[in-house]
Amino acid sequence: MDSNMLKRLCAALLYGVCSLLIVVVNKTVLTTYKFPSFQFVALGQMLATILVLFTAKKLKVVDYPSFTPDVIPKIWPLPVIYVGNLIFGLGGTKRLSLPMFTVLRRFSILFTMIGEKLLLGVHPPFTVQLTVYTMILGSIIAAFNDLSFDVVGYFFVLSNNLFTAGNGVYVKKKLESKELGKYGLLFYNSLFMLPFAVMFCWMNGDLDKALNYKGWTDVLFIVQFMMSCIMGFILMYSVMLCTQFNSALTTTIIGCLKNIFVTYLGMVVGGDYVFSIYNFIGLNISIAGSIVYSWVTFRRKDPPKPEPIKPASISTV
Repeated sequence: MDSNMLKRLCAALLYGVCSLLIVVVNKTVLTTYKFPSFQFVALGQMLATILVLFTAKKLKVVDYPSFTPDVIPKIWPLPVIYVGNLIFGLGGTKRLSLPMFTVLRRFSILFTMIGEKLLLGVHPPFTVQLTVYTMILGSIIAAFNDLSFDVVGYFFVLSNNLFTAGNGVYVKKKLESKELGKYGLLFYNSLFMLPFAVMFCWMNGDLDKALNYKGWTDVLFIVQFMMSCIMGFILMYSVMLCTQFNSALTTTIIGCLKNIFVTYLGMVVGGDYVFSIYNFIGLNISIAGSIVYSWVTFRRKDPPKPEPIKPASISTV
């Protein structure tokens, strides 16, 4: 195994492990301690990212460009994409059943693949496209007996998918430009989207619920809350690394693969999994597609190189 493949594999594994661990930590804060707002937890994670990177820069552990007015166009439109992702993700979760939500969220993989082709000029080989279609087919089969139609819910989740794909593709594009670097992207993205997230949290009443929470005097809760905030920063960093060394598509698929793993775990732990033949078959088809994608991707020595985009093709998009 050469060094490039090792870096890509380690970055992907780091993101997968961090993605699983933060679910456990957030579950403790939100369920065990009954903290009333996961949006406030997200605010804590953004603030932790800002403080950690600001301190690390002062200590000269990391480096990224200092703020100047031209930082805004360099980071744009990532903060807006994140806020859109947050809003539409919440709306979709509330309106759709879990099986249907899972099906529609898998379309973020397809949207990411399309976004890579349009914005980055990446043309995945036929084997990669086939695995993506297999994963989506498996998800549709998994919810075959739960195809309830909610036009607003569908709109929210599909919009959520577009923002998810846009975030991954634009992060990859910004990393390749090397204007801010991964630390600069993390810092300024969190800094600029914090006011939007605070306003959204205040408007829906979550800010008041969080500030009036009685558990702030519990030392153990505060420790768990701080762990969640730090894990949020580590997760964001692992997303950057995975996208930098692999692709936006790989990062999106690993996130969906984590959700499938959690579903499998829920079959034997927790006792809240309701067996359905369609759901079980679909999950296995989807996981098979994910495994084949991983095999095809990581056996290549280098990620696919983007093809130059002709000016004529840009005008027709």
